[in-house]
Amino acid sequence: MNLETLLSLPRNTKKTFFVIHDMMVIFVAFWFAESLKANYNNEWSSIANWFAFASTALLTILLFVKMGLYRAVTRYVSTRILSTAVIGCVISAVIFFISVLVFEQRLRLALPIVYFLMLVVLITSSRIILKAILTDRSNRKQMTPVIIYGAGQSGRQLLEAIKQVNEYNAVAFVDDNPAIQRTTIYDLPVYRPSEIKDLISRYGVEKILLAIPSASHEERKIIIERLKKLPCEVLAIPGMKDLVDGKISVSSLKKVSVVDLLGREPVAPNPELMGADITGKVVMVTGAGGSIGSELCRQIIRQHPAKLILFELSEFSLYSIDKELNETQANASNPVEIIPLLGSVQHRKRLNSIMKAYDVQTVYHAAAYKHVPMVEFNTIEGIRNNVYGTLFCAQAAIDAGVETFVLISTDKAVRPTNTMGASKRMAELCLQALAAESGQKTRFCMVRFGNVLGSSGSVVPVFEAQIAGGGPVTLTHENITRYFMTIPEAAQLVIQAGAMGIGGDVFVLDMGESVKIIDLARQMIRLSGFEVKDENHPHGDIEIKVTGLRPGEKLYEELLIGEEVQKTTHPRIMTASEVMLPWSELEKILQYMDSACREMNQMALRQLLLEAPTGFAPKDDICDLVWRQHQQAV
Repeated sequence: MNLETLLSLPRNTKKTFFVIHDMMVIFVAFWFAESLKANYNNEWSSIANWFAFASTALLTILLFVKMGLYRAVTRYVSTRILSTAVIGCVISAVIFFISVLVFEQRLRLALPIVYFLMLVVLITSSRIILKAILTDRSNRKQMTPVIIYGAGQSGRQLLEAIKQVNEYNAVAFVDDNPAIQRTTIYDLPVYRPSEIKDLISRYGVEKILLAIPSASHEERKIIIERLKKLPCEVLAIPGMKDLVDGKISVSSLKKVSVVDLLGREPVAPNPELMGADITGKVVMVTGAGGSIGSELCRQIIRQHPAKLILFELSEFSLYSIDKELNETQANASNPVEIIPLLGSVQHRKRLNSIMKAYDVQTVYHAAAYKHVPMVEFNTIEGIRNNVYGTLFCAQAAIDAGVETFVLISTDKAVRPTNTMGASKRMAELCLQALAAESGQKTRFCMVRFGNVLGSSGSVVPVFEAQIAGGGPVTLTHENITRYFMTIPEAAQLVIQAGAMGIGGDVFVLDMGESVKIIDLARQMIRLSGFEVKDENHPHGDIEIKVTGLRPGEKLYEELLIGEEVQKTTHPRIMTASEVMLPWSELEKILQYMDSACREMNQMALRQLLLEAPTGFAPKDDICDLVWRQHQQAV
């Protein structure tokens, strides 16, 4: 019968084995103590001795049952159970003393002590040895060798969690603290970070588990920069909240995100700015189910608006964000009323009706077509949604007496080389023109920023899927660069910028340094535990393929048109002075564009975009798929 067969036996059967084992241990301890009598002579044949043994054994087993010694699962035996066994052995020694005294009517005081020592050693050591065998049984060879980076409280908790499953085999701790280096914690030695490479080759380590939830973002970034060069996948526990809640487990480990490399230490939001346009007000978010729109909703609901209106074209996206927000409000003492509404920003009457019916006070306009190639292939719909959708929202806001209207813009609106960017710049011009109208009561502003990590249009989820599929990872150009920001940071800054506007403001978010996308791809491959396959490493795991720039795609993005940039009271929000047109002039261009869209006149539409003050400089011919099909048929 092998070990796996024994482990698969019913629980009661295994308890019976332990009872038999302990009976044998008591037998050995009892007769060993008896053998030490000075006048030892044929003690085996004494009926009194057997009565003494029987009473000692029976009462001890009943005692162990009562104390719960047989309820403990041996492979998870803890210090508490062992201490229970020691207490049981002490009481058993007292039973031994009384039994021998009653039945034999003679006793040396040293014998109970010998009996106790013998019994406690055999009882506890057998369980410890069995636990070690079960922990170190044959399937350990199939477990993944790992290093735990961080020997603090969370690292120790993670080690305990690892011991409960058969997935990882922790071989060492690594810690930056010199005070605990060269020590041993829970039987694992603590090494310096400089020794990781040697540990990887010595133990065949495949993963490094980060247990540093209290580290600052900058410290975390330095550590990950160091680790990404190693041939190991890096996983991390989510954060301090999980440590406090006692939720550190193997299942809570996640891949180290590029957010840890590209993100920044967030600036604490200004509570006054966060709540200025939201707290106690009726707030409406268009495109509420999108990446930015949904995060805006999450941030807004924390500021306790009177009502939150979710306006979304996609039924499933609306259902998802409505369900999520209602779940977060389920246990709130004063839940926010959430109103999910389907509709298109191209339907002005629908927008008018909603804003007037609910007396909307603040609008965050996040609805847009933002994927550059999709808008290039569907030019008319892109213009309709991004330009006229924004215009109709803004006009509905004016009619309904909305106080604040904030447009979510993009860095692609700056000197655009594609229709999407040009359409967003036209949307900005619409708001600038409306804001400049005399007697305007609605305060318009726009917030311009670059890519957000993890959004539906970001390269990050695309790269993650390609890496998970074994590659190749594809990018459009070796020198392409982009700005990146996390979605929560972007949403917080949008809300704060909106509260700072006085009318017609173009706010620009500080995106930090631009990132070379090929470097991002390499980092993600290495953090996943793979090696980049290239000319220098022909036997690598995942190849990076360059596919060529897509229609309308830039090598790099900008955030400003003019050079007149002013700082604001917020360190990550700037304001820019941009070229604008008065409404009387812009209205004519919009009328011509509307006619061109109705007539599906792509040539006229492109010409109007070129003539408007958008800075539009297309690098490709017209890419609209339907227009091209018609051209081929002529």
